[in-house]
Amino acid sequence: MDKDELLYTADNSVARITINREKERNSLTPGGIELFLKYLDDAERDASARALMITGAGTRAFCSGASLGTDMNSGTRDNFRNYSQLIRRIYTFPKPTVAKINGTCLAGGIGIMLACDIAIAGHEALFGTPEVNVGLWPMMIGALIYRNVPRKKAMKMVLLGRTVTAEEAVDMGLITETVPGEMLHEAAEEILGILISKSPIGIRIGKEAFCRMEDMALGDALDFLSEKIIEVASTGDAAEGIRAFLEKRKPGFTGK
Repeated sequence: MDKDELLYTADNSVARITINREKERNSLTPGGIELFLKYLDDAERDASARALMITGAGTRAFCSGASLGTDMNSGTRDNFRNYSQLIRRIYTFPKPTVAKINGTCLAGGIGIMLACDIAIAGHEALFGTPEVNVGLWPMMIGALIYRNVPRKKAMKMVLLGRTVTAEEAVDMGLITETVPGEMLHEAAEEILGILISKSPIGIRIGKEAFCRMEDMALGDALDFLSEKIIEVASTGDAAEGIRAFLEKRKPGFTGK
Protein backbone atom coordinates (compact mmCIF):
# COMPACT_ATOMS: atom_id res chain seq x y z
CA MET A 1 0.00 0.00 0.00
CA ASP A 2 1.43 3.35 -1.08
CA LYS A 3 0.30 6.00 1.40
CA ASP A 4 0.86 8.69 -1.23
CA GLU A 5 -2.02 7.24 -3.29
CA LEU A 6 -4.47 9.13 -1.10
CA LEU A 7 -3.96 12.28 0.90
CA TYR A 8 -5.84 12.98 4.13
CA THR A 9 -6.13 16.28 5.96
CA ALA A 10 -8.50 17.65 8.57
CA ASP A 11 -8.79 21.35 9.35
CA ASN A 12 -11.44 24.00 9.89
CA SER A 13 -14.01 21.31 10.78
CA VAL A 14 -13.62 19.54 7.40
CA ALA A 15 -11.92 16.22 6.68
CA ARG A 16 -10.57 15.92 3.14
CA ILE A 17 -9.62 12.84 1.14
CA THR A 18 -7.78 13.40 -2.14
CA ILE A 19 -7.15 10.58 -4.62
CA ASN A 20 -3.52 11.35 -5.47
CA ARG A 21 -2.62 9.51 -8.68
CA GLU A 22 -2.86 12.39 -11.11
CA LYS A 23 -0.68 10.80 -13.80
CA GLU A 24 -2.91 7.69 -13.71
CA ARG A 25 -6.08 9.82 -13.84
CA ASN A 26 -6.63 9.13 -10.14
CA SER A 27 -7.43 5.48 -10.69
CA LEU A 28 -7.77 3.23 -7.66
CA THR A 29 -5.61 0.27 -6.71
CA PRO A 30 -6.57 -2.39 -4.13
CA GLY A 31 -4.18 -0.75 -1.68
CA GLY A 32 -5.74 2.63 -2.36
CA ILE A 33 -9.18 1.28 -1.47
CA GLU A 34 -7.85 -0.10 1.82
CA LEU A 35 -6.31 3.28 2.60
CA PHE A 36 -9.58 4.99 1.66
CA LEU A 37 -11.44 2.87 4.21
CA LYS A 38 -8.86 3.73 6.87
CA TYR A 39 -9.18 7.44 6.21
CA LEU A 40 -12.96 7.21 6.44
CA ASP A 41 -12.53 5.66 9.88
CA ASP A 42 -10.17 8.50 10.82
CA ALA A 43 -12.67 11.11 9.63
CA GLU A 44 -15.51 9.51 11.55
CA ARG A 45 -13.50 9.35 14.79
CA ASP A 46 -12.39 12.99 14.51
CA ALA A 47 -15.03 14.85 16.51
CA SER A 48 -13.76 18.19 15.19
CA ALA A 49 -14.52 17.19 11.59
CA ARG A 50 -18.17 17.94 10.82
CA ALA A 51 -18.08 17.27 7.07
CA LEU A 52 -16.06 15.23 4.58
CA MET A 53 -14.91 16.27 1.12
CA ILE A 54 -13.63 13.82 -1.50
CA THR A 55 -11.80 14.94 -4.64
CA GLY A 56 -9.00 14.04 -7.02
CA ALA A 57 -5.57 15.58 -7.48
CA GLY A 58 -5.07 17.98 -10.37
CA THR A 59 -7.67 19.01 -12.93
CA ARG A 60 -7.81 16.06 -15.34
CA ALA A 61 -9.79 13.54 -13.32
CA PHE A 62 -11.79 13.04 -10.16
CA CYS A 63 -11.41 9.26 -10.38
CA SER A 64 -11.26 7.01 -13.44
CA GLY A 65 -12.15 3.84 -11.57
CA ALA A 66 -9.99 0.76 -11.15
CA SER A 67 -6.39 0.92 -12.24
CA LEU A 68 -6.21 -1.33 -15.31
CA GLY A 69 -3.40 -3.85 -15.23
CA THR A 70 -3.34 -4.12 -11.43
CA ASP A 71 -4.74 -6.70 -9.06
CA MET A 72 -7.97 -4.69 -9.06
CA ASN A 73 -8.92 -6.41 -12.30
CA SER A 74 -7.82 -9.92 -11.39
CA GLY A 75 -11.37 -10.94 -10.54
CA THR A 76 -10.59 -11.79 -6.92
CA ARG A 77 -13.57 -11.55 -4.63
CA ASP A 78 -11.70 -9.61 -1.96
CA ASN A 79 -10.96 -6.70 -4.32
CA PHE A 80 -14.54 -6.40 -5.46
CA ARG A 81 -15.87 -6.81 -1.94
CA ASN A 82 -13.54 -4.11 -0.65
CA TYR A 83 -14.77 -1.71 -3.32
CA SER A 84 -18.36 -2.61 -2.45
CA GLN A 85 -17.56 -1.95 1.20
CA LEU A 86 -16.05 1.42 0.28
CA ILE A 87 -19.18 2.52 -1.57
CA ARG A 88 -21.41 1.37 1.29
CA ARG A 89 -19.16 3.11 3.82
CA ILE A 90 -19.35 6.45 2.01
CA TYR A 91 -23.08 6.13 1.38
CA THR A 92 -23.82 5.51 5.07
CA PHE A 93 -21.14 7.86 6.44
CA PRO A 94 -22.58 9.63 9.50
CA LYS A 95 -21.27 13.06 8.48
CA PRO A 96 -22.27 15.02 5.36
CA THR A 97 -20.13 14.19 2.34
CA VAL A 98 -19.29 16.33 -0.68
CA ALA A 99 -17.69 15.12 -3.91
CA LYS A 100 -15.78 17.89 -5.72
CA ILE A 101 -15.56 16.68 -9.31
CA ASN A 102 -12.48 18.33 -10.76
CA GLY A 103 -12.33 16.41 -14.06
CA THR A 104 -13.33 13.13 -15.67
CA CYS A 105 -15.32 10.75 -13.47
CA LEU A 106 -15.61 7.22 -14.80
CA ALA A 107 -16.53 3.67 -13.77
CA GLY A 108 -15.71 3.12 -10.09
CA GLY A 109 -15.28 6.87 -9.70
CA ILE A 110 -18.99 7.21 -10.48
CA GLY A 111 -19.73 4.95 -7.51
CA ILE A 112 -17.64 7.07 -5.14
CA MET A 113 -19.31 10.24 -6.42
CA LEU A 114 -22.85 8.86 -6.19
CA ALA A 115 -22.21 7.57 -2.67
CA CYS A 116 -21.61 11.16 -1.54
CA ASP A 117 -24.52 13.32 -0.38
CA ILE A 118 -23.66 16.26 -2.63
CA ALA A 119 -21.69 16.22 -5.88
CA ILE A 120 -20.54 19.47 -7.49
CA ALA A 121 -18.60 19.53 -10.75
CA GLY A 122 -16.84 21.97 -12.99
CA HIS A 123 -18.40 22.59 -16.39
CA GLU A 124 -15.56 20.71 -18.11
CA ALA A 125 -16.13 17.46 -16.17
CA LEU A 126 -17.19 14.33 -18.04
CA PHE A 127 -18.99 11.29 -16.66
CA GLY A 128 -19.37 7.76 -17.91
CA THR A 129 -19.51 4.02 -17.40
CA PRO A 130 -17.13 2.63 -20.06
CA GLU A 131 -17.13 -0.92 -18.68
CA VAL A 132 -19.18 -2.23 -21.62
CA ASN A 133 -16.40 -1.15 -23.97
CA VAL A 134 -14.01 -3.73 -22.48
CA GLY A 135 -16.54 -6.52 -22.04
CA LEU A 136 -17.48 -5.69 -18.45
CA TRP A 137 -20.54 -4.21 -16.75
CA PRO A 138 -20.86 -1.55 -14.02
CA MET A 139 -22.11 -3.93 -11.36
CA MET A 140 -21.73 -2.44 -7.87
CA ILE A 141 -22.07 1.15 -9.02
CA GLY A 142 -25.31 0.18 -10.73
CA ALA A 143 -26.95 -0.05 -7.31
CA LEU A 144 -26.41 3.70 -6.94
CA ILE A 145 -26.91 4.67 -10.57
CA TYR A 146 -30.45 3.29 -10.52
CA ARG A 147 -31.16 5.06 -7.23
CA ASN A 148 -30.28 8.41 -8.79
CA VAL A 149 -30.97 8.23 -12.52
CA PRO A 150 -34.19 7.33 -14.36
CA ARG A 151 -33.89 3.85 -15.86
CA LYS A 152 -33.96 4.80 -19.56
CA LYS A 153 -31.26 7.43 -19.16
CA ALA A 154 -29.19 5.13 -16.99
CA MET A 155 -29.40 2.28 -19.51
CA LYS A 156 -28.41 4.55 -22.39
CA MET A 157 -25.27 5.64 -20.54
CA VAL A 158 -24.39 2.12 -19.41
CA LEU A 159 -25.11 0.36 -22.73
CA LEU A 160 -23.44 2.90 -25.02
CA GLY A 161 -20.39 3.37 -22.83
CA ARG A 162 -20.19 7.04 -23.82
CA THR A 163 -19.39 10.00 -21.60
CA VAL A 164 -21.90 12.72 -20.73
CA THR A 165 -21.21 16.35 -19.94
CA ALA A 166 -21.62 17.98 -16.56
CA GLU A 167 -24.79 19.71 -17.76
CA GLU A 168 -26.22 16.38 -18.92
CA ALA A 169 -25.19 14.82 -15.61
CA VAL A 170 -27.23 17.41 -13.71
CA ASP A 171 -30.27 16.76 -15.91
CA MET A 172 -29.92 12.99 -15.36
CA GLY A 173 -29.59 13.29 -11.60
CA LEU A 174 -25.99 12.05 -11.53
CA ILE A 175 -24.68 15.20 -9.84
CA THR A 176 -26.10 18.01 -7.75
CA GLU A 177 -24.84 21.00 -9.69
CA THR A 178 -22.18 22.29 -12.05
CA VAL A 179 -20.25 25.55 -11.96
CA PRO A 180 -17.50 27.11 -14.08
CA GLY A 181 -14.23 25.31 -13.41
CA GLU A 182 -12.55 28.40 -11.98
CA MET A 183 -15.36 28.68 -9.42
CA LEU A 184 -15.37 25.01 -8.36
CA HIS A 185 -13.18 25.40 -5.29
CA GLU A 186 -15.09 28.45 -4.04
CA ALA A 187 -18.46 26.79 -4.63
CA ALA A 188 -17.44 23.59 -2.83
CA GLU A 189 -16.04 25.52 0.12
CA GLU A 190 -19.26 27.52 0.39
CA ILE A 191 -21.27 24.30 0.63
CA LEU A 192 -18.88 22.86 3.22
CA GLY A 193 -19.10 26.07 5.25
CA ILE A 194 -22.88 25.73 5.43
CA LEU A 195 -22.71 22.02 6.30
CA ILE A 196 -20.35 22.47 9.24
CA SER A 197 -22.71 25.06 10.73
CA LYS A 198 -25.45 22.44 11.18
CA SER A 199 -26.02 20.10 14.11
CA PRO A 200 -23.67 17.09 13.88
CA ILE A 201 -25.97 14.85 15.89
CA GLY A 202 -29.05 15.96 13.96
CA ILE A 203 -27.33 15.11 10.67
CA ARG A 204 -26.05 11.78 11.98
CA ILE A 205 -29.49 10.66 13.17
CA GLY A 206 -31.12 11.97 10.00
CA LYS A 207 -28.71 10.29 7.58
CA GLU A 208 -28.92 6.99 9.42
CA ALA A 209 -32.73 7.17 9.40
CA PHE A 210 -32.93 7.95 5.68
CA CYS A 211 -30.57 5.11 4.76
CA ARG A 212 -32.57 2.62 6.79
CA MET A 213 -35.98 3.66 5.52
CA GLU A 214 -34.99 3.88 1.85
CA ASP A 215 -36.32 0.46 0.90
CA MET A 216 -39.21 0.34 3.37
CA ALA A 217 -42.84 0.32 2.35
CA LEU A 218 -44.48 3.72 2.83
CA GLY A 219 -46.36 2.79 6.01
CA ASP A 220 -43.32 1.19 7.60
CA ALA A 221 -41.18 4.18 6.66
CA LEU A 222 -43.62 6.64 8.23
CA ASP A 223 -43.83 4.61 11.44
CA PHE A 224 -40.05 4.33 11.62
CA LEU A 225 -39.46 8.03 10.95
CA SER A 226 -42.04 9.09 13.52
CA GLU A 227 -39.84 7.39 16.12
CA LYS A 228 -36.66 8.94 14.75
CA ILE A 229 -38.07 12.48 14.91
CA ILE A 230 -38.65 11.91 18.63
CA GLU A 231 -35.02 10.87 18.96
CA VAL A 232 -33.61 13.88 17.16
CA ALA A 233 -36.00 16.30 18.87
CA SER A 234 -34.74 15.16 22.26
CA THR A 235 -31.14 16.23 21.58
CA GLY A 236 -29.50 19.26 23.13
CA ASP A 237 -28.81 20.63 19.67
CA ALA A 238 -32.52 20.60 18.82
CA ALA A 239 -33.31 22.51 21.99
CA GLU A 240 -30.55 24.99 21.20
CA GLY A 241 -31.75 25.38 17.63
CA ILE A 242 -35.29 26.18 18.71
CA ARG A 243 -34.06 28.65 21.35
CA ALA A 244 -31.84 30.35 18.79
CA PHE A 245 -34.72 30.64 16.34
CA LEU A 246 -36.97 32.24 18.95
CA GLU A 247 -34.18 34.54 20.09
CA LYS A 248 -33.32 35.46 16.48
CA ARG A 249 -29.66 34.41 16.71
CA LYS A 250 -27.38 31.80 15.22
CA PRO A 251 -27.44 28.46 17.08
CA GLY A 252 -24.33 27.15 18.79
CA PHE A 253 -24.50 23.45 18.06
CA THR A 254 -22.29 21.14 20.13
CA GLY A 255 -23.22 17.76 18.69
CA LYS A 256 -25.04 16.58 21.82
